[in-house]
Amino acid sequence: MAAGTNEIRDRLPVLTRIHVRYALRTPPGSRDTVERALTRHAGRCPTAMSLKGAVEVTWEAEVQEGEQRWQLSGSRDA
Repeated sequence: MAAGTNEIRDRLPVLTRIHVRYALRTPPGSRDTVERALTRHAGRCPTAMSLKGAVEVTWEAEVQEGEQRWQLSGSRDA
């Protein structure tokens, strides 16, 4: 799920922030791979790269890895 924030600038709505929430189920023993993919995603995502310098992108993930649950979050400033 993703949610955007618009602010009014010069009487126009401008997208300034996007927050993405991931809910993932992964197999046991995959934590390192999942963490690496999530933390590197914004730097390789064409949409995030297109918005770089204009829109702040933040994210959070709730991961069910086998029987364990854990959370991770990060950001890429505008």
